[in-house]
Amino acid sequence: VQLQASGGGLVQPGDSLTLSCAASGRTFSNFYVGWFRQAPGKEREFVGSINQRGAITYYDDSVKGRFTISRDNAKNAAYLQMSALKPEDTAIYYCAADQNWERLQKHPGYWGQGTLVTVSS
Repeated sequence: VQLQASGGGLVQPGDSLTLSCAASGRTFSNFYVGWFRQAPGKEREFVGSINQRGAITYYDDSVKGRFTISRDNAKNAAYLQMSALKPEDTAIYYCAADQNWERLQKHPGYWGQGTLVTVSS
């Protein structure tokens, strides 16, 4: 499956922003989807994930309650809704996919190109 993240930009602290992940090439509904981010000078880290049907989500504690992951299998897309953004959320955000839930959290088989989110006043 091919993935492409989009929707990044420059926002102010406290703002909201929604990222999209467009998928193509294989049956999207067969894949778990995850979001990761990499801040300047830091390693890439897990943000959250969603199961194939969109009924189960899991978030890192750093974003729990502020970020929401959803998906629309009919549109071959997943989303990362971010609210109450903080400067420390500044990073390149990546969507990823895998058919194995556990593998998705650590080493997804498929990655999209990232989209930059900058939170600054």
